[in-house]
Amino acid sequence: MKQGLKIAVIGGGSSYTPELVEGFILHYKELPVRELWLVDIELGQRKLDIVGNLAKRMVEQAGLPIQIYLTTDRRQAIAGADFVSTQIRVGMLEARSRDESIPLKYGVIGQETTGPGGMMKALRTIPVILGICRDMEELAPDAWLLNFTNPAGMVTEAVLKYSTVKSIGLCNAPIGFIKQVSGKYNVAPDRIYAEFVGLNHLHWITRIDVEGEDKLDEMLADTASYSAKNVPAREWNPEFLQSLHALPTYYLKYFYMTDAMLAEQIESFKEGGNRAEVVKRVEKELFELYSDLELKEKPKQLEQRGGAFYSEAAVNLMRSLYNGTNDIQTLNVANRGTLDFLPDDASIEVNCVVTKTGPLPLPLTKIPSMVKGLIHAVKTYEQLAIDAAVTGDRNLAIQALAHHPLIPSVEVAIHLLDEMLEANRDYLPNFFV
Repeated sequence: MKQGLKIAVIGGGSSYTPELVEGFILHYKELPVRELWLVDIELGQRKLDIVGNLAKRMVEQAGLPIQIYLTTDRRQAIAGADFVSTQIRVGMLEARSRDESIPLKYGVIGQETTGPGGMMKALRTIPVILGICRDMEELAPDAWLLNFTNPAGMVTEAVLKYSTVKSIGLCNAPIGFIKQVSGKYNVAPDRIYAEFVGLNHLHWITRIDVEGEDKLDEMLADTASYSAKNVPAREWNPEFLQSLHALPTYYLKYFYMTDAMLAEQIESFKEGGNRAEVVKRVEKELFELYSDLELKEKPKQLEQRGGAFYSEAAVNLMRSLYNGTNDIQTLNVANRGTLDFLPDDASIEVNCVVTKTGPLPLPLTKIPSMVKGLIHAVKTYEQLAIDAAVTGDRNLAIQALAHHPLIPSVEVAIHLLDEMLEANRDYLPNFFV
């Protein structure tokens, strides 16, 4: 019987990694990590060294017997792992910058996970993630793949369809919302039940019970505070929310307030950049902090990155799978009939009971009839884009983009696709065979 767990983090040079390490330290008793392998590509070696050395100082300060390994050899890290966590950005922030800026020229939302930017991210990312899955099938067939890489729902679905790896997708938005409700009502998170209905970055909260009391109406009346660092703050129309009787994720602002969100993006781009540029500046500051040899804990500034609580979600899930705690978490999993208007193999974002053998989606009690059309349309786009990513089929890519609800016409879809494929040529070899 081996002692402790081996965890591989692909994309270990990420600025988020110290948050993950903090989680392993805090929950060491329930999740006895013995080996933590941080993996990155050669281009990321400098960041990997800086983050990895901070991770070593954090573990040493905590006095825990966790061995940390830094490597660019993915296969060595994956071999015999219990959990593999992916947090990669294929093409790095330069590709994100293009994803956000090119669509604006066509009068289309430019965002890294929603719309054409999200599609390009999926086309670049899915083949790489499936390569990781091939390594896992060979070297760690019993390991769980926990995917944080965006677009998380599409990546998870690609893994479900095109590999035999046990995989779960994660997002920090649901846990962030529970934290917000917890703070608002001053109750522990486990006293709150919120029902999430939909897809990753396209969900609606249809019930909010706090210690058994229905608080949905109260939350609908106080929506100004519900936003995220990476989505511009714009208040919802109160009459619309009351008639919807569900709280949409902030990503739905791109669909429900398209004109205003687009105008805001164009304005901020003119004034000196998009979200990618902001993240570059924040990351530069973070890596300067991480380089300080006196720093032995996660710095507060990390919360400016827009991914707050992500590691808590990851560590909670590992802990629950390892211990079979049967608690409820909001995850990206195969539909299997949960939403009866979507295919069984579609990835959806819903509450699940996390058992030792994996997550079991809970039945949904409220699915607003008016949101089904948008969920179905976006899922159709996602499934076409996933197949395009795997095959490099331009026809599938055209159909995916043309049927995305944020694309105004077929002409725009084709011109936009041409320009974005060309801009991503280095990362999309199967489109240029």
